[in-house]
Amino acid sequence: KLCGYLNKLGIKGPIKTWKSRWFFYDENKCRLLYYRTAQDINPLGSVDLSSASFDCKMENGEGIFEIRTPSRVFTLKAISKQAMMYWLQQLQMRRWEFCNAQSRFPSNGILSCSFAFVSCFVFTLVDVVDNEDFLPLVKTPTEAVGLKAASLPAPQTSTALQNISLKHPWTEIQNTVYNICGSRQLWGSNGNVFSFDELQEHPDNVDEEQEAEVEAGCTVKEGTLEDGKMGPRLNWIRKARWMNSGFPGSEELSREKISVDKVSVLQQQILTLTEEVKSQKELVKLLHKALEAAQQEKRVSSMYLTAAEDKDRLELVRHKVRQIADLTSRLEALTQEKKELEQILTLRDSHIQELKEHVQLLMEKNHAKQEVIMTLTEQMARELSDPLQEANTITVETLYKQQEEIEHLKDDIDAYKTQNQFLNSEIHQVTRLWTRIAENEKALLMKCACLQARNCQMESKYLTVLRKLQEALPGLPNSHAELVKNLIQEALQRDVKEEAEEGFNLNPVSEYDEYGFMTVPDYEIEDWKLLAKIQALEIKSNKLRSQEIVEKPLRDRWNSIVELNPSAELKSLIRSGIPVEHRQRVWRWMVSRHCSPVPGHYQRLLEQSRSTEHPACRQIELDLPRTLTNNKHFSSPTSQLIPKLRRVLLAFSWHNPAIGYCQGLNRLAAVALLVLEDEESAFWCLVYIVENLMPADYYSDTLITSQVDQRVFKDFLSEKLPRLMAHFEQYRIDVSLITFNWFLVAFVDSLVSDILLRVWDAFLYEGTKVIFRYALAIFKYNEEEILRIHDSVEIYQYLRFFTRMITDGRKLMNIAFNDLNPFPMKLLRNRRSMHREELEAELCELEQIKAAYVKERAEQGP
Repeated sequence: KLCGYLNKLGIKGPIKTWKSRWFFYDENKCRLLYYRTAQDINPLGSVDLSSASFDCKMENGEGIFEIRTPSRVFTLKAISKQAMMYWLQQLQMRRWEFCNAQSRFPSNGILSCSFAFVSCFVFTLVDVVDNEDFLPLVKTPTEAVGLKAASLPAPQTSTALQNISLKHPWTEIQNTVYNICGSRQLWGSNGNVFSFDELQEHPDNVDEEQEAEVEAGCTVKEGTLEDGKMGPRLNWIRKARWMNSGFPGSEELSREKISVDKVSVLQQQILTLTEEVKSQKELVKLLHKALEAAQQEKRVSSMYLTAAEDKDRLELVRHKVRQIADLTSRLEALTQEKKELEQILTLRDSHIQELKEHVQLLMEKNHAKQEVIMTLTEQMARELSDPLQEANTITVETLYKQQEEIEHLKDDIDAYKTQNQFLNSEIHQVTRLWTRIAENEKALLMKCACLQARNCQMESKYLTVLRKLQEALPGLPNSHAELVKNLIQEALQRDVKEEAEEGFNLNPVSEYDEYGFMTVPDYEIEDWKLLAKIQALEIKSNKLRSQEIVEKPLRDRWNSIVELNPSAELKSLIRSGIPVEHRQRVWRWMVSRHCSPVPGHYQRLLEQSRSTEHPACRQIELDLPRTLTNNKHFSSPTSQLIPKLRRVLLAFSWHNPAIGYCQGLNRLAAVALLVLEDEESAFWCLVYIVENLMPADYYSDTLITSQVDQRVFKDFLSEKLPRLMAHFEQYRIDVSLITFNWFLVAFVDSLVSDILLRVWDAFLYEGTKVIFRYALAIFKYNEEEILRIHDSVEIYQYLRFFTRMITDGRKLMNIAFNDLNPFPMKLLRNRRSMHREELEAELCELEQIKAAYVKERAEQGP
C-alpha cells in the first residue's frame, strides 16, 4: 500500500502554512486521498492522478514537489529527498498502470459485426512499461512510507490548531467524534481507565498487535471508499481487538472477543454475498429482457415477410426510423467522448510544453554553474602554481570557503542531475500516455465513421422504400397515399428541422460540400429529389467506409511529396484523386507546365474590357445566372464569384478573338475559380484548357472538332461496349445528344462534384483522352440498367439523369483506367484525323448543294 505522512501547503489568502496530512492511494480510482491523521475515517480531500503531472524544483527546497491537475496545483513536502523521489516514482508507476488499464478500448457486442474491418487498426496496448529507466528504482523509506508509518505518531506542528482543516469543518468534527466514541468504548470495556501501567508490561505483544491494527486500518480505509456505512463499524471492532489484546484478562473474555469478531466478519461476508446475489438476479432479468426483445424483433420480421398489406410494411418503416434515432443518440455520445478526449489532449500538450521549457531553464542554469566551477578551478590552479603568491594573497580561511562553495556546487549539480532524470522520465511517460490517448481517439473516430456510414445506409434504404411506395401511389387508398406523401416530405426536410431545433446537425450529409456544391440538388420533380438524396447518402457512406482504408494512405503519400515532377507514380496518384488540401497547388503546377503566365497580361485585358465593350459581353451576361446553379458561390447574382467570373470571361474574349466567347466556357472558368480561388490563375487555367488541352476549333463557331469527337466516341463505344451500342441502334438512340455536352464542358453539371473534380484532376494532367475514358466508363457503369429498358422514350429519360446516380467514384475510376485498356493516344489521333476529313467533305458537299440551290432560285427569279 502506498501511504504515508506528507506536509501539504495550505494557502489562506496571503498566508501560506504547511499542514501534516496522511496520504493514501486509492488504486480503484487513481486518487490520492488525504486525512489529518492515519486514524481518521473520512478524507479531507483527494487528488485526481489520472490526468495529473508531477514536478520537482530544487530551488523550492529539499523534499518539495508538485502535483499538477487541470484544476489545481498541490504542493507537498516529504521528510527527505529520498522519500520525495520514492513518492514521485511510485505515483508515476500508479498513474501509468491506471491509464494503461483505462485506455483499453471497450468492445461493443452490438457493433462488433459492423466494425470488423476497424479491428485491425485498433492500437494494441502494452501492460508493462518500457525498459527505458530514466530514474533508478528508489529504495522504500520504511520510516516515512508504508503501513508501519501509520503506527508512528503524526508529525507535530507548532500549534494544535494549525493542523486542523478549516475548509472541511464537518469532516473534522466527524473524525473527532468517531475517535472519541471509539476510545470511550474501548477503555470502558476494560473497566479500568488507569491500566496504562499494565499495558506496558507486555510491550512486545503490543507492537505485534499495533502492526496488525495498521494493516486493518488501511483495509478499513479501502472499505470506506466503497461503502461509507460499514467503515466506522469495522474500524471500531479492529480498534477494540487491538486494545483488548494488550490487557491481561481471563481467557474466556478473550475467546468471547474473538468469537464476536468472527461473527461480525461472517455477517459482513453474508451481506456481501447477498448484494452479489442481487446483482446476479438483476443481470438475469436484463438478459431475459434482451432475449424477449430479440424474440419480438424476430416476430416482427416474420410478420413483415408474411404480411400482405402495406399497413404492416409501413409499421416496419416506423420501426426502422426508431432504430435510426437510436443510432443518432449513440453517435452523439461518441461525439461528446471525442470532445472530452480532445480537451485532455490539449491539457497534455500544454503541460509537455511547460516541462520542456522548465528542462531548458534547468539546463541553462546547470551550464552556468559548470562555467562558474571551471572558472574557480582555473583560478585555484593559477594560485596554487605560485607558492609565494599564495602565501601573500590567500589565507587558509579563504581557501576553505572556496572548497566549501565547490562542495555546495557539486551537491547542487547532483540534485539537478536527479531532477533532470525525473523530468525526463515524466516527459517520456506523459508522451506515451498522450500517444495512447491519440490512438484511442483515432479508434473512436473510426467507430464514429462506421456509425455514420451505417446510418447513411439505413436512411438510404428507408428512402428507397419510400420511393417504391411513391411509385405505387396510384394503387393505394387515399389515406395511405396521404401518409406516404407526408413521410416523403418529412424525409426531405429532416435535416433542416434537426438543425433548426437542436442548433446542430448530426446527420452526416451536410447541405454543401467543400467547394460549395449542393449535396442534395433542389430538383422541382419530387421523384428526382428522392433520387438525389439517396445518391448523396450512398456517396457519403462510400466515402466514410474508404476514409481510413483508401483515402488516408493516399493522403499520406501526397503529404510526402515535396516537389512535383512528372512520373508514373504521380500519374497514378492524380488518377486516384488529389486531396482537397493539395488540389490547388497541383492544379497551378499543371497549368504552369504548359502555359506560362505573362506578367501584367491579365490586367491589360481587364483595362481593355473596361474601355471597350466586347461583342460577346451581352451573351456573357445572359450566361452568368445559368452557371453552376447548384453551387452557393454562383446561385445568386450577388454571389462573390459572379464578378470574378465575368472578368475572367471578358479577359479571355479579348485574349482569343478567334473564339471570343462560346457557351460552355463559363462552366470551365467557374470550376477553375472554385479550386484556384484567384481569378488570374483561373484565367490562365481556362487558356490552358482551350488552347493546349482541347484540339483546335473545339469552341469555334462551327464546333467542327467537337462533332468529330462525337463520331470518334461512337466508334470507341462500338468497340468497347458492342452490346450496348447494338441496343442503342435497335431503338435509334443518338448518344451524341447526351454526350456532346460532356465533351464540351468536361462533365460539368453532369457528374456529382466529388467525382467531377477527380475527372478534372486526370484531365488537366493527361488531356482529352481522359474524357473519352470516363465517358465510356459511365456507360459501362450503367450498362446492365440500360439494357433492361426496351423503349426509346424511357431510354432517353434514363440517360437524362443516369450520371447523377453514380455513387462509387473508385469503381468508376477503375473502369476508366483499368477495364477499358488498352487506349492508345495514337489511335485517338488517327480516328480524329479520319473523321475530320469525312466531316469536312460532308460540309463541303452541303455548301455546294446550298450554293446550287441559291443559284437555282436566283435564276428562276421572283
